[in-house]
Amino acid sequence: MSSSDTIAAIATAPGIGAIGIVRISGPLAPIIAGQILGHSPTARYAHLATFEDTDGHPIDQGLVLFFPGPRSFTGEDVLELHGHGGPVVLDQVLRRVLAHGARLARPGEFSERAFLNGRLDLTQAEAIADLIASATAAQARLAVRSLAGAFSRQVRDLAERLTQTRVHLEATLDFPDEEIDPDDERAIRSAIDQIAADTEALAASARHGELIRDGLQVVIAGPPNAGKSSLLNVLSAGDTAIVTPIAGTTRDLLRVDLQIDGLPLRLVDTAGLRPTDDPVEREGVRRAEAAIANADLLLWIEDDRGPYHPLPAIEPLPANCVRIRNKIDLTGRSPRLDRAPQPSQKPPETEIALSVRSGDGLELLRRHIKDSADYDTEAPGDFSARRRHLEALRITLSHLHAAAQSAATAATPDLIAEDLRQAQRALGEITGEISADDLLGRIFADFCIGK
Repeated sequence: MSSSDTIAAIATAPGIGAIGIVRISGPLAPIIAGQILGHSPTARYAHLATFEDTDGHPIDQGLVLFFPGPRSFTGEDVLELHGHGGPVVLDQVLRRVLAHGARLARPGEFSERAFLNGRLDLTQAEAIADLIASATAAQARLAVRSLAGAFSRQVRDLAERLTQTRVHLEATLDFPDEEIDPDDERAIRSAIDQIAADTEALAASARHGELIRDGLQVVIAGPPNAGKSSLLNVLSAGDTAIVTPIAGTTRDLLRVDLQIDGLPLRLVDTAGLRPTDDPVEREGVRRAEAAIANADLLLWIEDDRGPYHPLPAIEPLPANCVRIRNKIDLTGRSPRLDRAPQPSQKPPETEIALSVRSGDGLELLRRHIKDSADYDTEAPGDFSARRRHLEALRITLSHLHAAAQSAATAATPDLIAEDLRQAQRALGEITGEISADDLLGRIFADFCIGK
């Protein structure tokens, strides 16, 4: 695929900087380069040039780089103008480029063209956006691995093995009157089982990658004056929340982004949950309940001197709930962690006795947060992944399990073949070998302009 139009955009971040880049991709790129240089550019050679306006007055001076397709980022002719990073100067250079027939690029359109021209698959294109948006070293490391094809290679390997199994199976459909060799049946069943096992392992790695990419949504909730805001301040090592002895101090949600040994967290402090006639506090309680319903982990904190409070009657409650008995410095209890004191309870609770004021027991909480996310500090994943990847792998596994069940019950080969086909289709959606236009639109719309 090669586009008939030429796109252009400022490829560096908004604001003032030492260097600013205008990127152009499409058939007019070499013509625009000739207009700026006065001659045809040498491929992959840095040319010093003066960028002029339509009247021949200089706008800026910088470097011109030309990358002829298909050996370029987008697979098309690409031109980059490297000048100074002032927003006014870059805007003038961009206007000059647009005056030569280019149009302003949509967000992510350069990466979209790279995907459509076969320079990247979809997971690699998504990894570019993930790398740019990385807030931690772990996020950046996994995004680079995805960009290098770590995820794609495993998906393609599974798809190739599915193809071989389908070929083996569908060959039997061409001769319906002949009995299937028992050895062939066993080989097909074994192949399906092994592919399913390897897909399970890939899904586990993807869950790690998705966790590192998106982080863990942790909500602190509980009755008033239990120490919620104090816990937020201690975990974030800041003074974000106002702490007073007055009940109902926190009215709105307070959010802090932090990390524990490389695990990204979005920590949310909420209003104390209690019946109230105050309309402002009542709205705070409503927002707190909404945050709890969307949390990955609930830290339910209460005063160790008081009674046990039931968890809020909210649907759905997070799968992981931690009951924190705070202020053990006032009750004389020792820090401790009790896992699932009531195994039949849903959701299961873990109880941690600690003191936010003294810090006793906080390390137990930090360790439990990592454990609840199944986060391994030594091996925090192999690649970056998104929720859509996990959903595609879930669908793949459901079809593989259905195929294995059909094979085990000696079902007709065409039923097994259809499930294998659907499994392969779901895998293809991960890398973009099978994709819908609306999916591509949603993915690339999240990219920044110029990438």
